[in-house]
Amino acid sequence: MSDLLDDPNMRPEAVAEPLRRAIGERYLTYALSTIMHRALPDARDGLKPVHRRILYAMRELRLNSTGGFRKSAKISGDVMGNYHPHGDAAIYDAMARLAQDFAVRYPLVDGQGNFGNIDGDNPAAARYTEARLTAFAEALLEGLAEDAVDYRDNYDGTLREPVVLPASFPNLLANGSSGIAVGMATNIPPHNIAELIDACLHLIKSPEARDETLLGHIPGPDFPTGGVIVEPRESIAQAYLTGRGSFRLRARWQVEDLGRGLWQIVITEIPYQVQKSRLIERIAELIQTRKVPILADVRDESAEDIRLVLEPRSRNVDPDMLMGMMFRNSDLEVRFSLNMNVLIDGVTPRVCSLREVLRAFLDFRQEVLLRRSRHRMEKIDHRLEVLEGLIVAFLNLDRVIDIIRYDDEPKAALMREDWGRTFVRATSEADYVPPAPEGEDGLSEVQAEAILNMRLRSLRRLEEMELRAERDALMAERAGLEDLIEDAALQWAAIADQLREVKKTFGKSHPIGARRTTFAEAGSIEEVPLEAMIEREPITVVCSRMGWIRAMTGHIDLNRELKFKDGDGPRFLFHAETTDRLLVFGTNGRFYTLSAANLPGGRGMGEPLRLMVDLPNEAEIVTLFIHRPGGKLLVASSTGDGFVVPEEEVLAQTRAGKQVLNLRAPARAQVCRPVTGDHVACVGENRKVLVFPLDELPELGRGKGVRLQKFKDGGLSDATTFALADGLSWRDPAGRTRTETDLDEWLAKRASSGRMAPRGFPRDNRFN
Repeated sequence: MSDLLDDPNMRPEAVAEPLRRAIGERYLTYALSTIMHRALPDARDGLKPVHRRILYAMRELRLNSTGGFRKSAKISGDVMGNYHPHGDAAIYDAMARLAQDFAVRYPLVDGQGNFGNIDGDNPAAARYTEARLTAFAEALLEGLAEDAVDYRDNYDGTLREPVVLPASFPNLLANGSSGIAVGMATNIPPHNIAELIDACLHLIKSPEARDETLLGHIPGPDFPTGGVIVEPRESIAQAYLTGRGSFRLRARWQVEDLGRGLWQIVITEIPYQVQKSRLIERIAELIQTRKVPILADVRDESAEDIRLVLEPRSRNVDPDMLMGMMFRNSDLEVRFSLNMNVLIDGVTPRVCSLREVLRAFLDFRQEVLLRRSRHRMEKIDHRLEVLEGLIVAFLNLDRVIDIIRYDDEPKAALMREDWGRTFVRATSEADYVPPAPEGEDGLSEVQAEAILNMRLRSLRRLEEMELRAERDALMAERAGLEDLIEDAALQWAAIADQLREVKKTFGKSHPIGARRTTFAEAGSIEEVPLEAMIEREPITVVCSRMGWIRAMTGHIDLNRELKFKDGDGPRFLFHAETTDRLLVFGTNGRFYTLSAANLPGGRGMGEPLRLMVDLPNEAEIVTLFIHRPGGKLLVASSTGDGFVVPEEEVLAQTRAGKQVLNLRAPARAQVCRPVTGDHVACVGENRKVLVFPLDELPELGRGKGVRLQKFKDGGLSDATTFALADGLSWRDPAGRTRTETDLDEWLAKRASSGRMAPRGFPRDNRFN
C-alpha cells in the first residue's frame, strides 16, 4: 500500500480552493436539494416528491381503489428501490400519514390495519398493514397514461417517473402541507374541495377576481378534526392576501344536562394536530395544580369518535366561564399558522396568496388539458388510418383474401397494390394475378398490418357499416379537439366542466365531503374573580410555626386545641372563606399569593407552605393574612425603612411571588400591617417609641422606602398604625389591653429617635 501511495500516478488529485467557497457551494447544493426535493410542495399537485412517488408506485402495482390491498412493506420497498432512495421508515411514515383521516382531510391511501390514532400512537410495522389507493388519489393520477405531464429518469436511470401528477383538484389547498427547509418553511392548512372548486370556477369566469371575492367561496380552512375557527374575518382575509397569518382554532363542546341541576361539558372535536392523550394529561395537570379551580375532573369516554367529559367543581359555575379558562390554559384552543411558501412552477419557491395558488393550479390544468387533447388527436389519427385501411379491405375483400392466400409476402403486396381497380376472386392458384406495383392508392404499413391482424369473425356484412360509423365519430371528435386546442374559451369551458364533475363526485354528497370546521365569534375572556368561580364556604386557616398550612371546614373555635407535628405548634389561625386570597409576606421582602380554595384539607397536618410558593429556605414567614380589596399595608425592614403600599400592588400571579420591599443584606423584612387610622407608631430594639403622622410616609408600589425611626444601635422591632383620637393600644404581660391616649411625649417628626416606651409596654417590643 505504501508503494502505491508513493507512486505519483496513484495519488488522488488535490484541488486547492478557498474553504469559504468550498463550504458555500456544497451547502448551497444541499439547501437547494432540501427546498426542491424534500420540504416544499409543488403548487400544481400539492405533493412533495416522496408522496408523489408513493402514489405512482402504488399505481404501478395496480392498487386501485376498488381492487385488493397489498402489504405496506411491499409498497415502501418498491418506492425505495425504484424511485426514492431513502430510508424505508421515512417512506412508510409518509405513506401512513396519507392514510390517517385525522391528519389528512382527503386521505390518498386506503389503509387496512393499525395506521395510528389521534391519541398519538404510532402505526404498526409495515409488515402488519396493507394499503391501496383511494378515489382521491386516482383523481390526482388521472391522465398519466395520456401524456398529461413530463417524465424523467429515476435516480439510477433504469425507470421513468412523473415530474408532477395531473391533479384533477387543487390538492395543495385541499390537504394542506407542512415542511421546514433551509432558511424557509411552509405550513398550509387543509380546505374543503367543494369550496375550492367554487373559487376556481369563479376565477375562470372572472380572471381578475380579487382575493376578497374568493373568500366568499373559501371562508377559511376545513380541518379533518373539525373544530371552530374564532379568528376575525379581517385577519383571515389578510392572511390569504399575503400568504402569511394564523387562525385561532377551538375545540367543539356542548353542555350535557344530567338532571337535578347537574351538568357536564362534553368535547366532541379537538383542534387539528393536537394529540388527545397529551391534551388529557395537560388538563389533568391543570386540575392537580388547581390553575383552573372550578374544574373537578376530566374523563376520556372516546370510542370511534371523540368524547372528553369535563366535570365542574360546582353546579353554580358558568359553562362559558369554565371553557374560557380551559381555552386559555390548554390546547383546547390553538393557533394554526399559515405560510403558503410553495414551488409555484416546480422550481421557484415563493410565498403566494390564495389567488396565486389557485391561478397556478388552473394554468396547470390548462396545460394538462392541451397535452391530453394532443395525445388524443394522435390516437385518433392512428385509428383513422387503420379504419381507412380496413374499409378498403372490405370493399376489396376478395382481392385481399387472394393476396393473403397466395402471395409469399402479403404485407408488401398489400402496400404495393393499387386499390383503385376492381378485382375478381381467383378460383385457384393458377388464376391468381400478382398485384401491380405500388401506386398512389396503396396501403400504408400500419394499414397493411391491421388487415393482416384482422380476425375471420370480423368478415361479416355489418362490419363495414360499423367501421364507417366509427370513422365518422372519430373525425367529428378530432374536429372538436382541433377547435379546443385553438380556442382558449373552449379550453376554460372544458376545465370548468371537469371541475364540476369532481365537485359532484367529492362534494357534499361524498361521505367526507361536507365542511367540518365552522366559524364563530371568539368573545372576550375576562379575568374572573374567584368568588364568581368557587362556591363560597367558610373555612379556618391554620399555619404552624414550621410553615405547615391547612384549611379546616367551617369556622371552628380559635381556642380549640389542634394537632401538630412533634415540636411544632400554631402560629397563624383565623377564619376565612374559600373565595378569599391569602397574602404571605416573607423576610426576603416578597409577597406571595395563595387561593384559599387550593389549601389542603384539614384532616391531616396539611402541606408545607414552601411547596405552594417559591419561598427560599433562608427566608421566614413574616405574616399571613386575608387580602382586603382596596386596603393598604405598612411594610418596613429591620433597619427601620418602610412605606405604604396598596394591597392590589402586592398580589402575585406566579409561585415566585412579587418583590415589594427592597433589601440589602443583612436587612430583612420585619413589619407588614394593615393601615388603619392616621398615625404611625414604631418601636425599636432599644425600646424607644416614636409616633408620627401617617401622611409623612410615601405610598409606593415597590422600593426601599424612607426612614421611620432613627437608631444608634439595633434596629426596628415593630410598627403599626392607629387613630390618634382613639389612642395607642397594646397588651401588657398579663394579657390585658392597655390604651395610651396622651401621646404628646412620643409625638415627633418621622426619622426621630423617639422616647422610652411607657410603663407596662410588652417586653417583646410588639404592639399586638
